[in-house]
Amino acid sequence: MDFQVVVLAGGTSKNLVPLVSKEVPKALLPVGNRPVISYVLELLELSNLKDLIVVVEGQDAAVRVGSWISGAYVDRLHVEVAAVPEDVGTAGALRAIAHHLTAKDILVVSGDIVSDVPLGAVAAAHRRHDAVVTAMLCSAPVSGPSESGSSVGKDKAKKPGHYNIIGLDPTKQFLVYIATGAELEKDIRIQKSILRAVGQMEIRSDLMDAHLYAFKRSVLHEVLDQKDTFQSLKQDVLPYLVRCQLSSEVLLNGAPQTEENGNEKASSQNNQLMLSQILANSSTPSFHELYALGPNGSTPVRRTHKCCVYIAGKSKYCVRLNSIQAFSDINRDVIGDASHLSGYSFSAQNNIIHPSAELGSKTTVGPHCMLGEGSQMGDKCSVKRSVIGRHCRIGSNVKVVNSVVMNHVTIGDGCSIQNSIICSNVQLQDRVVLKDCQVGAGFVVTAGSECKGEALAKKEK
Repeated sequence: MDFQVVVLAGGTSKNLVPLVSKEVPKALLPVGNRPVISYVLELLELSNLKDLIVVVEGQDAAVRVGSWISGAYVDRLHVEVAAVPEDVGTAGALRAIAHHLTAKDILVVSGDIVSDVPLGAVAAAHRRHDAVVTAMLCSAPVSGPSESGSSVGKDKAKKPGHYNIIGLDPTKQFLVYIATGAELEKDIRIQKSILRAVGQMEIRSDLMDAHLYAFKRSVLHEVLDQKDTFQSLKQDVLPYLVRCQLSSEVLLNGAPQTEENGNEKASSQNNQLMLSQILANSSTPSFHELYALGPNGSTPVRRTHKCCVYIAGKSKYCVRLNSIQAFSDINRDVIGDASHLSGYSFSAQNNIIHPSAELGSKTTVGPHCMLGEGSQMGDKCSVKRSVIGRHCRIGSNVKVVNSVVMNHVTIGDGCSIQNSIICSNVQLQDRVVLKDCQVGAGFVVTAGSECKGEALAKKEK
């Protein structure tokens, strides 16, 4: 389809400490015992999008991610790994590799997405509309370990700050308004000019910007070049392009033009309306047709550029691994409700126990569990709704519930691990009790320790 694909794989994201480290950058964090970035790479491969640039923050992280990809995807994908400085932001990362981008359209995918939405469909929608940007939207996830339906409403009410406020045209094809991040804390105000142009707008707070965008390369280059302070695609570039739609200029030199009868200094009351005052007026044609005619139906002006959306179906899975809670949620999902994403076939007991794993007598591994290659468990152990990695040594009378245990972990006799994440090469001595904890790579938890809600990690040198 003549799309170049850029996978933004991040680096050692601060909000994932202590799970990430110099040895384990974010892209290599395990989801269902394989690196999270593998989910995006396989999704791209399924859509026949095989020419990729993977952008990693930090030289060391780039080397690690690059060597893993070249081993796992040899002869399957054409991947170039590019290192960019840390903390440049998503727009900064694209700016740093802009000279590599030559195709007409660029598909930008976050390397932390775990999804089954066909990426080819997003690319096709972008081409069909000849859009400057097409953003993928999906149902906002509800996080947390509870699985009962009754908690859904409470969770959404608790965390409105995580979602976007999104304005769509009546056909649900065009993105006409988006509020992200800090803006969500304030009253939402909509400019009258938007409403006049659109006629009718549907406001949605149940959709999430999945951080997957198709861009027209010429426009993306221009914005990154002219707006050198823009750091984030989600919070700077996308809202800017959405605002520019109402300008009749396709080229983005400077601010969008003022509307024909608008006065920039008109009082804010005239210029903006509270959300509750929005009046639907469905007889107005779609604003792209309106502006193609020119103001008041006069001689045509250059057609305004289009910001489009691809809305994933409700049954589709799409979650980003961008927090410790999300790491736990996604690991639980790929061995549970979204097990089709794991790439493994589950047993009759609805779990995955590698043939080389060894279980002691009276040890039970329940449904929605995964036990990796070469791992050994002693007698009378119990594992529920958990992922255990490769080559772990687990003693007797150990309980693991709702947890992720990475590779080469040693767990002594009588330990209890609940709602916790244990990184690789950790040693838990006998009778350790952990609840709601994260234990960083290589850490030793001494015998008899009881910890609740703690992050335990070695000091990084």
